Amino acid sequence: MKNNASMAYAILLIIGDFLALIAAFTVAYILRVKIDARPLVEQIKAREYIIAFAYVLPLWILVHSFIGLYSQRVYEKRFTELGRLLVGSVLGILVVIGFNFVTNGKLFPARLVPVYGLGLGFSFLVLFRTIARLARRSLYAYGIGVSNVLIVGNTKSSSMIAEAICNTKNTGQQVLGIVSSESTDFTQYSNFKTAIEKISQPIHSIIQTELYKDQDRNDEVLSFAQKHHAAYRFVPGNTSLFVGNIEVELFAGQIPMIAVHQTALVGWGRIAKRLFDIFVSLVALLVASPLFLIIALLEIIIGGGFPIFFRQVRLTRFNNTFTVFKFRTHRNGLSGLSDKQAFEKLGKPDLYKQYKENGYALDNDPRLTRLGSFLRKTSLDELPQLINVLRGDISLVGPRPLIPEEINTYDKKHMILSVKSGLTGLAQVSGRQNISFEERRKLDMYYVQNWTFWGDIVILVKTAKEVFLGSGAL
Repeated sequence: MKNNASMAYAILLIIGDFLALIAAFTVAYILRVKIDARPLVEQIKAREYIIAFAYVLPLWILVHSFIGLYSQRVYEKRFTELGRLLVGSVLGILVVIGFNFVTNGKLFPARLVPVYGLGLGFSFLVLFRTIARLARRSLYAYGIGVSNVLIVGNTKSSSMIAEAICNTKNTGQQVLGIVSSESTDFTQYSNFKTAIEKISQPIHSIIQTELYKDQDRNDEVLSFAQKHHAAYRFVPGNTSLFVGNIEVELFAGQIPMIAVHQTALVGWGRIAKRLFDIFVSLVALLVASPLFLIIALLEIIIGGGFPIFFRQVRLTRFNNTFTVFKFRTHRNGLSGLSDKQAFEKLGKPDLYKQYKENGYALDNDPRLTRLGSFLRKTSLDELPQLINVLRGDISLVGPRPLIPEEINTYDKKHMILSVKSGLTGLAQVSGRQNISFEERRKLDMYYVQNWTFWGDIVILVKTAKEVFLGSGAL
């Protein structure tokens, strides 16, 4: 049975967004026209102004629809929703301004009204959606709007999915049971027929984690979902194949074919990412140039003299090598050596294993100078890598650039090296130095396969937060 809760919530969001924008532009009118005593461009009465906006704002709502703000995959993810709201607000006000220009209308009594409207509109939209989200979750506690899920499949994924969605108050989903012969903490059914006979509640969604060899059993599950208008999803047996950028097309006009790219970073994404890298790195280098000079002088005076920079060969996209630039943090004679070589030269080879297991960090690293320890802790030693970003060696965001000896120990290194390495990355903002080598590489893999431009922005913001709070070196 189809669950209409998502549709009802989407309709609520449409109505709420409209009312929030009306309220925002009403307040904008009051601030500029009623409170501000400066002369106006047009004399527009409050009633005429509000009615005119009520006619134009559906275009703004249409923009929200186009960018997915009423889609469940967007409004269920708080950070994604906030980003889309910001984009939607900017595009929405541009559409309203454009409409006013094209129709020669007299919509704005003053130029500051759309400026106030943009800021207030975004704020009111965020406030409304926050209240709507909290109200929706409170209704889950009473069983209102909850989606009933039946999981089918004799695999580990069945229990993992059930455990992930079983907290109904947060997910809005209730696990009715699992059709499996494996033991589980959830209600268990030996076969699909038995499940649908014993379950008295409506089944809103079916997740199949195993495609049976017997096609009739698969058809039974799919036919039930179609007949009862239940949502149907399946988990492919080889999940490693179905990651990254996936495209479905009809081959010869009739045979469904799935194309799986190694990474989602293809096409326009690579162009947009490179342009963003050039702009941000260039601005950052100009702004940070005084800091560069200060650190360089400190390196000469108290850091042991020359060389100022640390250089080392690292790997980036397509297994290409490049020379990474950092401020030197090691003692003279150790700079330029690999981590393993440096510890061996100090006569402490056992520390290398501890260093690697601890996420490439030691509390009292004997290789570092006092200035180097400070630069590492504040991540200021990473600043020269902006030169690498500008040159195109690496990107602002991507997998950590490693030396060949380190990355070659990972059996899926070619997947990671399908994109440029990065100054920061998902692994760096997911525990910084507190996660293992294997966990870091898994996060690198996830980034490669699930890249989005907005995701890069989120990682950069989180990186700035981590550095500012001093959570450890990148």
